[in-house]
Amino acid sequence: MRLIFMGTPDFAVPTLCALHQAGHEICAVYSQPPARSGRGKQLRPSPVQAKAEERGLPVRHPETMKDLEAQADFHALEADAAVVVAYGQILPLAIIDGPKLGCFNVHASLLPRWRGAAPIQRAILAGDSLTGVTIMQMETGLDTGPMLLKGKTETEDKTAGDLHDELMQMGARLMVEVLEKLDTIRPEKQDRRDATYAAKIDKSEAAIDWDKPALHIERQVRAFSPFPGAWFEMDGERIKLLRARVIGVNGKPGTVLDEQLTIACGNAAIRPLELQRAGKPAMQAEEYLRGKPAPVGAVLR
Repeated sequence: MRLIFMGTPDFAVPTLCALHQAGHEICAVYSQPPARSGRGKQLRPSPVQAKAEERGLPVRHPETMKDLEAQADFHALEADAAVVVAYGQILPLAIIDGPKLGCFNVHASLLPRWRGAAPIQRAILAGDSLTGVTIMQMETGLDTGPMLLKGKTETEDKTAGDLHDELMQMGARLMVEVLEKLDTIRPEKQDRRDATYAAKIDKSEAAIDWDKPALHIERQVRAFSPFPGAWFEMDGERIKLLRARVIGVNGKPGTVLDEQLTIACGNAAIRPLELQRAGKPAMQAEEYLRGKPAPVGAVLR
C-alpha cells in the first residue's frame, strides 16, 4: 500500500520499521516538531523523525493538522491509508477521511477499556490481569472507532516500562497483519457501555501514601516505573521506588520493619526491589542498602 505514517515517540518506531520492512510505500512520515532538550536546549527530532530520516523517508512536522495548507499537502499525497501511532495531535475529520481507506491506529489497551492518554498505567493501577493492543479504524471520537484486531498479554509483575516495550512490538506485528488481511477482517463496533477513560498521569499521583494497602502501592510502583516514579521521603531525601514486592507482615503504616527496608502499609507491607536516589541511576535494593542501611523502626511520611 501507499501509506502515510503519523507518530512521534519511541512507542511508534517499531510500527514504522515493520511497515517499511513489509514493503509498503511510506510516502510521508508525520511527526511532532523537534523539541529543545538537554543541557544546551538544542532542537532534537522525535524518535520517529530520527528513524524515518535514517531510512531515507520524507518527514513533515506541521504545528497542527487543522491548518488548511497542511491538510491540502496531506491530501495531495493520495495515500491508500494512514497509520497513526501516538502522533500527539487530535486529527480533524478532514485528515481522518483523507486517505482512500481511512486512518488506522495502534492503541495500547483492550478497547473499549482505557480509551485515552495513559492506558498502560491505568490498566496496572486498576489491577487488570490482562492488557494488550487494539488496532482500530479511526473516527473523530476519542479512541471510539471500530476494532480490527487485538493482542493480549498478562500484566502480572510487569512495570509500565515493561509493558510499553512489549506492546510497541505487538502493535507493530498486528498492524502489519491488519493491512495484509484488510479485505477479510470484519470490523467490530465498540460497546460504549464497557468503555473506561485513561486520564493523563498527574505527577501528584506518584507520591506514596503508606496508609494505603500494600497491594495498591505495589501497583502504583509498577504503573509509574520508570516515569514519573512512585516516591517517598527518607532522611529528607526523595527516593523513587521502581520495583517492589508485597510482604505478608503488618505494622504501623510507614514504619521500616527490617534491614531489608520492608515498609509497613495500611495492610501488609512493601519490600523495595529497585530504587533510585535523586540524580543517581536506578539500583537494586541490595546495592542501595550497602550504601544507606535501613533505619529500622523509623516512620516514613
